[in-house]
Amino acid sequence: MTISSQDMSFFTSEYMASDGTFAERRGVLETVQGLGITGIGDFYHQALKLFLLKANDIKTSTEQADAEVSALILCRGLGAEKYTAAALELWQLVELYDVARPGNNGNVMQAALVAIGQVNGVNFVPHVALCLTNFNAQIHTVSDADNRNKIQLAVRGCINALEALKDIRGYKPVFFASIGVYEIPIKQMASNALPNIVDDPANVLIEIIQSTTGNPPEQIAAYREIFRTKAPNLSKARVAAAALATGWDYITQNRIFLRTLNEMRKEALAAIGQYGVSDASVYSYLEKSYSNNFLNRSPDNDEVMIALNTLTALSTDESVGLLYKFLLELHGRRRSGPWANKERRYFEWIVGCIGKTGTQSTDVRYLLTTISTNTTYTSQERTMARNALTALGVK
Repeated sequence: MTISSQDMSFFTSEYMASDGTFAERRGVLETVQGLGITGIGDFYHQALKLFLLKANDIKTSTEQADAEVSALILCRGLGAEKYTAAALELWQLVELYDVARPGNNGNVMQAALVAIGQVNGVNFVPHVALCLTNFNAQIHTVSDADNRNKIQLAVRGCINALEALKDIRGYKPVFFASIGVYEIPIKQMASNALPNIVDDPANVLIEIIQSTTGNPPEQIAAYREIFRTKAPNLSKARVAAAALATGWDYITQNRIFLRTLNEMRKEALAAIGQYGVSDASVYSYLEKSYSNNFLNRSPDNDEVMIALNTLTALSTDESVGLLYKFLLELHGRRRSGPWANKERRYFEWIVGCIGKTGTQSTDVRYLLTTISTNTTYTSQERTMARNALTALGVK
């Protein structure tokens, strides 16, 4: 049976009949769906408008079941037609079938949300984003299995819509869904959606990393997320700088948090060495990663080594200046003490790093020359200084 997309008068008349029942309207929609007619977005739209008007007339469980099937067909039909004009009514359907309402199983809410994405309902991004944000906060308190299942159906719809709408305003709630307490398939769905929402979410990730209400597990997850994106190197450097700063500025006595902060600092240091410095404030935290460990009775030598390697990789005037400052401090200790294994190790690392920078700094060369001829140092230490000078082109 072939029916023109323009010849929907019979079905429209049948569906719109004033004395039609929910079962009859469902039957019309199932017939239209079965015929596979295309180009009938307006038919589905008008049908949805009537559906919303008649929704308050539902009295029995049978009518409820017929209405739910009709709603699902309308969502799929409008989504397939990409009928943007129906976005408002689809959102009204989301509200009507909100899982918070008794009797709603989440299926229609999910379908309506998916359809909003399919019809490119960008005006409803804030609505969908807020909906997902509320679910992210609510799911922690829901222990009943049925309620959790209903919420997670709606969450799937939110994620699907926000991924399709590709709007930065949807990024943050999808990120928190990806690290939330949902079932693993939903968290994976959110994680997979994130790179498709926007190419450069740096501003949102920095906001999460710097949030005073956040916690280190959230912050390190946000930091790592930038490296799954198509963001330019400058954005990656900005996010790394924010992670390094938070890694030092976040105050906590929680041992798990402290380990996470330490891990985030080291990852951020390495990223800064790769992607560069986004602003001058980074250097103060680079210095901190060296100095705070130097003064610590139980230093994290891995962090020290990564910080020194980062300064070497940058090879800017500022980074060379810090390496010079560290070596000058050690030079003072070599004369007046203490000079133990830690000092010897750091001396070796710093001298080797300076030799790799290619610096033409006169101060650096004078200090290395002094060390290379100073008998306070061991012959091995003096040789290290001479090797660094050779690497810098000094004969």
